Amino acid sequence: MEENAFVVEGALLIAEARHAGWRIESQFVAPGEQPVDAAGALYALAPGVAERVSELEAPPGLFAVVVRNAPDPSVLEAADFAVVADRISEPGNLGTMIRSAEAAGAEVVVVTPGTVDETNPKVLRASAGAVFNVPVVATTLDGVASAGLRLIGSSAHRGTVHTAANWNGRIAIVAGNEATGLDEESIVNEWVCIEHRGRAESLNVAMATTVLCFEALRHRRAGGPPTEQ
Repeated sequence: MEENAFVVEGALLIAEARHAGWRIESQFVAPGEQPVDAAGALYALAPGVAERVSELEAPPGLFAVVVRNAPDPSVLEAADFAVVADRISEPGNLGTMIRSAEAAGAEVVVVTPGTVDETNPKVLRASAGAVFNVPVVATTLDGVASAGLRLIGSSAHRGTVHTAANWNGRIAIVAGNEATGLDEESIVNEWVCIEHRGRAESLNVAMATTVLCFEALRHRRAGGPPTEQ
């Protein structure tokens, strides 16, 4: 298996990878299952093998070796809208963040050192294939700032209410680690928070990122600065 290759499970994700132009090296098919058309060399699995190698309770019986597409080095410098996952440790959270970023029109997702690998099987499943359709770049917050993006940090307790924030221009929404959040001394340009009334101290990081992504999309579609709240 090539150095940049990883395993994808299930026809939906394999088809998403193929549709996005990622190279499918090979497919491994359990008895009675159908491979994705025109997606790599085919190999038959013996009965029971899929159940032994899959993490899923009900394995789809179809695996593929996919070769990772290296993102264009200039994608961050060219982006107007980015999402930064800073030291996100839970695969499900990262996958959901990538899915929301892609759905809201972000042109790139940044993963900082300490973030779970975007090719982790749980990340792939949570992203519902979005990981194949939006570039994922590994760099630091300094690297994002050097690309000229305005860093907007999410916080549970400080900053402008997210509905009143300025989401225009070249921006990067930065979401921090599940347990510790963003470092108070992070080099963000401004902080935003999501108002809530319940007893919970904060929202799940993936849910908060989703809210912020679509608030940014709403403002950017409207154009101009946010209205006074």
